[in-house]
Amino acid sequence: MIMKKKNSQYGSWLSPLSAKLVTSASLKLSEIVIDGDDIYWLECRANEGGRYVIVKKNKNGKLLDVSSSSFNVRNSVHEYGGGSYDVKDGVVYFCNWDDQRIYKALPNKSPIPITSVSQKNYKDRYADLRISNDSKWIICVRERHQNNREPENQLVAISTDGVSEINVISKGYDFYSSPRLNNRDEQICWLSWNHPNMPWDGCELWSGIFDSKNGRIIQPNKITGDQDISIVQPEWSPKGELFFISDESGWWNLTKWTGFSTVNIISEKLDHGGPSWQFGFKTFCFNDQNEIILSEKGLLNGSVRKFESTGKFLNKITIPHNSISYIVNYNHSVIYVGSSPNSLPEISKFSLIDSQIETIKSSNEIQLHEEDISYPKKIKFPTTNNEESYAFYYAPKNSKYQPIKSEKPPLLVISHGGPTSSTSTDLNLSIQYWTTRGFSVVDVDYRGSTGYGKKYRNSLKGNWGIFDTDDCVSVVKYLSKKSLIDINKVAIKGGSAGGYTTINALTFHDVFAVGASYYGIADLSVFINDTHKFESKYLDSLIGPYPEKKQEYYDRSAINFTERLSCPMIILQGTEDKIVPPSQAEIMAKALREKKIPFTLMMFKGEQHGFRDSKNIIASLEAELYFYSKVMKFIPSGEIKPIVIENSDFL
Repeated sequence: MIMKKKNSQYGSWLSPLSAKLVTSASLKLSEIVIDGDDIYWLECRANEGGRYVIVKKNKNGKLLDVSSSSFNVRNSVHEYGGGSYDVKDGVVYFCNWDDQRIYKALPNKSPIPITSVSQKNYKDRYADLRISNDSKWIICVRERHQNNREPENQLVAISTDGVSEINVISKGYDFYSSPRLNNRDEQICWLSWNHPNMPWDGCELWSGIFDSKNGRIIQPNKITGDQDISIVQPEWSPKGELFFISDESGWWNLTKWTGFSTVNIISEKLDHGGPSWQFGFKTFCFNDQNEIILSEKGLLNGSVRKFESTGKFLNKITIPHNSISYIVNYNHSVIYVGSSPNSLPEISKFSLIDSQIETIKSSNEIQLHEEDISYPKKIKFPTTNNEESYAFYYAPKNSKYQPIKSEKPPLLVISHGGPTSSTSTDLNLSIQYWTTRGFSVVDVDYRGSTGYGKKYRNSLKGNWGIFDTDDCVSVVKYLSKKSLIDINKVAIKGGSAGGYTTINALTFHDVFAVGASYYGIADLSVFINDTHKFESKYLDSLIGPYPEKKQEYYDRSAINFTERLSCPMIILQGTEDKIVPPSQAEIMAKALREKKIPFTLMMFKGEQHGFRDSKNIIASLEAELYFYSKVMKFIPSGEIKPIVIENSDFL
């Protein structure tokens, strides 16, 4: 029997996804580590306040939490962290969020700290942990915060006995990452770079000999890299050869160090890696035969490709996950975090012998009906300067509803963070939350996004606040021209850099009816001296050096042009955000209040950059829906808690 669909206004459809259900899928999986037959990974649990937990699956298939409820396995180096633990012979070493110390956890024993507590005049943080071949040392990045000084980053060797002093094994650069040890001998490699570069602008690859007896590096040698060559993911093969991903060709392609020169062994117009916002990300690994296993992302499906160490292609196997990350080798298989447009992230084991896939851990058991899933459609659209940009379009979809005749759907434009980042086509319940309610959604990979080569990535340099905003405006015009949306009901949202784009779009353009800024930037001049070290010179390339480009900073800060602002806005901000401080939200709210424009400011106590606590994620999503409903004049389905809207009389 075919059930007749209900006619209902776009935006008012009863969705199978509540904000609570969306949030229940907020189990983030990352950082897979193999130790013998045991598999370890990290889980970020929203229902535990965003706590990160090490989970282990032993050879008998039993799952258990390695880190107890008193620990949060997370570090704040570069504020974004990553590389928070490592395991060798059953002994786990991890960073703890509350005190940023490194702990040692022996099997069936309580963890003990092996680094000291923060001192009065400095506080230390650690990331990208790697255990030496003889288990005597942890090699990692240390970020030392000192009073009234810029934090100092170094490579250090920490004795695993917790008694010896910490040895600084490399210093002098502003930033370090990716210390990797060769399992065949005592070679070590690492990356380093200086202000004003971000790692995706340019960095250097170094190698040396790690003297484990004394915990030192000898014979350090720069292999390759400079101010304009970005290198990511250096890894030693089982045979002791050094591989890495370099963008020297114009694309992030897999490259090999021969001992005398670098050779681009897989040359293609495809990015094999991405920007290093966090430590520890992996898109390739080696099997036991010294062959390269490289993940490849697709629109609906992905693949793993196998190459000889020379770069000779062997075979390609399509898998049901289009997004593959943290890939590692495991007993003639690979294990990775995978997801697709119709499946949530899960840790999967893929056999390289018979192509069988086993799910090791799902992020959630939610099963969204196939007829309720809106699939992404990749679009390329014209934008300013006679150029083209990219986005993924999602049409409204709900198996139980159909629109009122002649009505067109409202549109939600999403501007991703970074800005040197990209959107994803993975099943995102936060997007389906809107499409199942009758919204169309377009997720924009504006100029400057990654995944489209170096030229496209660098096109935002000097143009941030212009090209990103232009592309969000251009995609609306493109979709309107195709009669896919109601041009009078367009919302825009974004977090961090996406929040900045959102605020600018609402201020400098008249295309949007409403917007939501999640920890966005309103005043660039304040941001210059009120952010963390990692991004403190980021704007030098995105805007230009300050104060030489002072006028550009002024012209691209919406706070200076509030007379142009007439759109209602909801602002959502964490009180403990060290990347985009709460002052940014407060100054924007003050301007909206004075102009008598309807707005809501929601400050979430204890949240940092990106909300992790389930109750706050639920509250923010419901508040956003409620706010849009008041501006766009529709009645949202389900029980939505009302929020206070200042200047609501002007709606």
